[in-house]
Amino acid sequence: MNLIRLYVKGITRSPLQKKAYVLILQESESDINLPIVIAESEAQSIAYELEKKNIPLRPSTHDLFKTFADTFQINILKVVINKLNDGVFHSNLYCDYQGTEYVFNSRTSDAVALALRFEAPIYTFPDILEKAGIYISLQQEARIQKNTSEEQSFKSQFQRHSLSELKQMLDECIENEDYEMAAQIRDEISKRSE
Repeated sequence: MNLIRLYVKGITRSPLQKKAYVLILQESESDINLPIVIAESEAQSIAYELEKKNIPLRPSTHDLFKTFADTFQINILKVVINKLNDGVFHSNLYCDYQGTEYVFNSRTSDAVALALRFEAPIYTFPDILEKAGIYISLQQEARIQKNTSEEQSFKSQFQRHSLSELKQMLDECIENEDYEMAAQIRDEISKRSE
């Protein structure tokens, strides 16, 4: 069966699930898009790699994997989104180590984050694109691009602050009744405390 090449179009917040994002992959030959719901941490990792200008202070798991793989001369050749079961996408990473190809099962969000770092192509099968592919209007497309950029710069603004500064910012937001910003700062504090 022929594989269809996909490109990362952008990331947007999920309108249906809190703390979830939608990764939009676009078919190379048409306007068909493949929306994939992903978690916040993977969305952030993908957004960092797409933007390449706001580098986090600490490496993500995907950055660590890239460094590890580069050190031991392991290369990701391609990612194939190979299954769709009950709305969940499944992927395989095709890797090369010393001339031997290995295939690993992966979450699609992790596979895409790694594909971006290794500049590896992303593919899927026609039947998956037929089942889950959608057309996105120009207005929706503009929103996706805007959200990807805004999300990245919003997340990176917190990375520059210490934990004590974040706590002070949180108190100020609560005092000013800016609860949306307070929730974002609270989430960043929680992540650092884990």
